[in-house]
Amino acid sequence: MIALPGGWVKARKFEDALRRSGDALGGPFTSVLIQVPADCKLMVDVIIRLLSFCNQAAAMTKRIRLQFAEGSESLRGYLSRIGFFDHLLPTVEVHPARPLFSGADLHRGGNSGLVEIARFSGTKAADHDLVDNLAATAHRSCVARTDAAALKNAVFTIFAELIGNVSEHSQSSLDAFAVLQTYAGGNQVRMAVSDSGTGILQTLRPALQAKGDAAAVLSDVHLLVEMFRKGVSRLDDDSRGNGLAACASHAVRFQAELDVRLLNQRVLLIPSNNVFQPNMAYSQEELPLLWGTHISFSLKIA
Repeated sequence: MIALPGGWVKARKFEDALRRSGDALGGPFTSVLIQVPADCKLMVDVIIRLLSFCNQAAAMTKRIRLQFAEGSESLRGYLSRIGFFDHLLPTVEVHPARPLFSGADLHRGGNSGLVEIARFSGTKAADHDLVDNLAATAHRSCVARTDAAALKNAVFTIFAELIGNVSEHSQSSLDAFAVLQTYAGGNQVRMAVSDSGTGILQTLRPALQAKGDAAAVLSDVHLLVEMFRKGVSRLDDDSRGNGLAACASHAVRFQAELDVRLLNQRVLLIPSNNVFQPNMAYSQEELPLLWGTHISFSLKIA
């Protein structure tokens, strides 16, 4: 059983809940119950991480049930509004019930600071309209700011690279997801991509070893930092490995924190002197299995 906490649930609290439950995906469990209390509020990056988790469990033919407590109508309404249930595999049980109609379709465009969860393939080329839509939403929500154009450009660059990486390297038949939410009260734009593929380091490290790159022997945290600080290429052409570094350079202009969930580890990178550095990396290790790579940026727009 996975018991989500009450209040605002960010990535760390979500991962703590998974850890307390045991290894739901990698262990011998045949069924998974996720209990959601009435006062639970999920950040958008956690929502698509939860979505990927549920779909992975369902794809492994585990019985999985989302149990919403009485009084959780607000959260269920928001999940419906953002399209969570539209993308949840039909074999995932929902109690008290799934919405009869798509909340995303009913309210699409009603919140200028929100992009409904968008799914894309981990085996096909990225949809450029999706990236344009994400960037345009960020611009609309901050249009009165003098740096609105710079924010739009940053969001476009970050999503284009993250979604492109998933499409090129995920190798999963399960959908990947992208989402963006502007939190006016917290003066931040939170953007996230979640996939259920092989994992970013699981595809990168063997390629580095094959070409004799010294970065192949770095720890997971240090390799991750190098990817977002200098760029690391799978190919002999090192210029191909600069995409994630370009993401970071745009993000740190807005003092963005970077949260990365790997197969069994979560790493939070906090910028220092306009760059991500190993001494500002905080790791949750020995986490339960979660396939794929789940990346979120939290841009400060105060």
